[in-house]
Amino acid sequence: MADPAVIAAHDQAAFDAVERMVDHWDRPGWTAQTRAYYWMLTFPDDPVLVGLARRCQQRLAPLGLDPVPDDGLHITLARVGSAATLPLSHLDDVINAATPLLPEAFRLRAVPLAGSRGAVRLTVAPWAPVLALHVALSESMTSLGLTPGKPTALFRPHLSLAYNNRPRPAAPIIEAVTTLRDLPAVDLHVREVQLVELRREDRAYRWDVVKSVPLG
Repeated sequence: MADPAVIAAHDQAAFDAVERMVDHWDRPGWTAQTRAYYWMLTFPDDPVLVGLARRCQQRLAPLGLDPVPDDGLHITLARVGSAATLPLSHLDDVINAATPLLPEAFRLRAVPLAGSRGAVRLTVAPWAPVLALHVALSESMTSLGLTPGKPTALFRPHLSLAYNNRPRPAAPIIEAVTTLRDLPAVDLHVREVQLVELRREDRAYRWDVVKSVPLG
């Protein structure tokens, strides 16, 4: 899909059909000590995106969601592997395999506002350049005998703003989200992809950047 309005409408309709929310943090295998390597797009220095995120989070605050910190806004692309099983010395191989396959820099539009059973999030569009990046990263990992966490056919790009932290009816969250859908979209210029070591701190994702790799 290429048209941001069409993708946003599809995402919004899908969220509007959700009946119950689940606890995003209830994920077997994740503990405070877990560390894993991921390819992500991060946006630590984008004041317009941060402004939109804060505006949405403030309006959603009465619902008790866990807001994503300003420097934690990201699009998850692909899981590379557990830090416990993937030696740090192999990360150069991961980076070197990916670099020649990476597509050119591209622009995205982040569109308010939809969600999933575990989060409230921005739709991002068009999908084509993000899917091309996902394909490139997947192929590079496969060449090293690594298995991407999700095939590209099942990958749906999104940018979470707040995580749901308990089972509950979805209707109040959907109602609040609906009132935010007329906020203006934000344009994002994606010039690099980040290989990060991901962890959880309390109810937030945090990471250390291993390498920011420029796109072609």
